[in-house]
Amino acid sequence: MTTLSEQDFRVKSDEALERARRALLALADEAGFEIELSNGVLDLIFEEPTEARFVVSPNAPVRQIWVSAMSKSYKLSWAPDAGAFALNGEPLPQLLERLTRVHLGAGLKNG
Repeated sequence: MTTLSEQDFRVKSDEALERARRALLALADEAGFEIELSNGVLDLIFEEPTEARFVVSPNAPVRQIWVSAMSKSYKLSWAPDAGAFALNGEPLPQLLERLTRVHLGAGLKNG
């Protein structure tokens, strides 16, 4: 596993959060939840079906992106082969979309 320098981590984590934000915009419009990217932290804010907040934040000392969602913590490391932060091969945008769809329920159409 490749360890990123602190500067590389900051650049790649910023890019990863922005990529995840963009990837979720259409779903946010469709499902009516808010996405905020501020001070290096990505928040997904839900009012329906229940109030909830997913928090996605870089953790520089361990070079991971941490996701707090649905009373669980997910710790994503840099996966050089995928060119993304991933957990068990699942890149950050896909992980967030999957968790969002679970939270919202199966009522949403795919794609």
